[in-house]
Amino acid sequence: MPDMPELPAPASGEPHFPGVLPLPRTSPPDCPPSAVVRQRDSPAIRSAASPSPGSPTVVWVTRPRPGRIVGVDAARGAALLGMAATHVLPDFDSQGHLTWAFRIAAGRSAAAFAVLAGVALALVAARTPRPHLATLVRALCIGLVGLVLGETRTPLAVILVYYAVFFLLVLPLLRAPRWALAVVAAVTLAGEPWLSQLVRPHLPAPITANPSFGTLATAPGRLVLTLLLTGYYPALAWVGYLAVGMLVGRLDLRSARTAGWLLVGGAATAVAAKTLSWFLLGPLGGRSAILATNAVLPGIGPVGPEQASRLLAAGLYGSTPTQSWWWLAVSSPHATTPLDLAHTTGTAIALLGLALLVARLGADGRLGRILLWPLAAVGSMTLTWYTLHAALLATDALPDDPNRSYVLQVVVALVLASAWRATRRRGPLEAAVAAAARAATRRGAVATE
Repeated sequence: MPDMPELPAPASGEPHFPGVLPLPRTSPPDCPPSAVVRQRDSPAIRSAASPSPGSPTVVWVTRPRPGRIVGVDAARGAALLGMAATHVLPDFDSQGHLTWAFRIAAGRSAAAFAVLAGVALALVAARTPRPHLATLVRALCIGLVGLVLGETRTPLAVILVYYAVFFLLVLPLLRAPRWALAVVAAVTLAGEPWLSQLVRPHLPAPITANPSFGTLATAPGRLVLTLLLTGYYPALAWVGYLAVGMLVGRLDLRSARTAGWLLVGGAATAVAAKTLSWFLLGPLGGRSAILATNAVLPGIGPVGPEQASRLLAAGLYGSTPTQSWWWLAVSSPHATTPLDLAHTTGTAIALLGLALLVARLGADGRLGRILLWPLAAVGSMTLTWYTLHAALLATDALPDDPNRSYVLQVVVALVLASAWRATRRRGPLEAAVAAAARAATRRGAVATE
């Protein structure tokens, strides 16, 4: 999981851009990041960059208050623990029914990480003079960690290399207007599954193993196709999650009104998508049509009626069989269909809204911050904990009993993350990635002077 960078505060305490004189803040400190974007694009800012001789221009620049947003970190922490549950706990119980942990977390946790990554990018882009270079460096670092994990025996479908590709794809969107983000989100979330269903029969089967240095060296072209279109987290669709997150990140996330709308709107979207999927598969006969086809899942093989029923319940592997267009009506975890993407986008937004509301409980939000502190501590260092979690699952160090293993990992994560966060700003891997990004942006600044 990529780290959510802490909003950088310049040494002087105020942001500075060439040709703009930083002045004491006179507007409310909780202004949304979107205000920053509008001001940077304003004629006043442009005129300040080239002042006329003898008449220096002073521009008042507002910025959101620096620091982490507890509700955002708590949502990321909840997504991390939910993801760990799907990795460790069984998906079916002894009676053949889906477990509640799997029902709640499967597919939704990974989607929440992607949406929240977009939120983080929006927050950083609002305060970083060179967000494109910093994001590029972060993508390379995250991808490197993912390739290292790909060389281990971890049973997880490691997402980090995919995340690196997500970040590369959204580089042109970091300073894009809201309408452009909305268009990208709509086209990718609603349109990419149709394109994928159309072209995948003509493409090589995906690489089912985790991306690694080995696959990068031996099958680079096939690996690129896997990362973009045919793999477990197809980037051409998942970039829509980040676009939605970037839109959300430009809202005033410290506002109770915003948090409430996120909760209600996200929940309504999730319910509507599931309801429409049920209607298409049930009353309209989609499920019967799916079970009647001789489906083939790329990288897996033939899918009979019994296995198809199991896939509809427990989820797929990033794409659907192409033998029937009815598969695009499902909303199963990791189906990457329009309704799956809409549902998980809604649950991610609702999770964020709920966490932001809880963070406001009590006088000045003190009770909320206390309640969410351990979860937010984990959420502030998700790259570190995800990497540790994936690495541990590649060993025999954890208890064999899945319930004991999960409880142990959760307790250790909450306790150690809280202790670490009390004395340090970032997790170990987050600090290393942030240092690399800072070094690159400083060199870039020197090179352009």
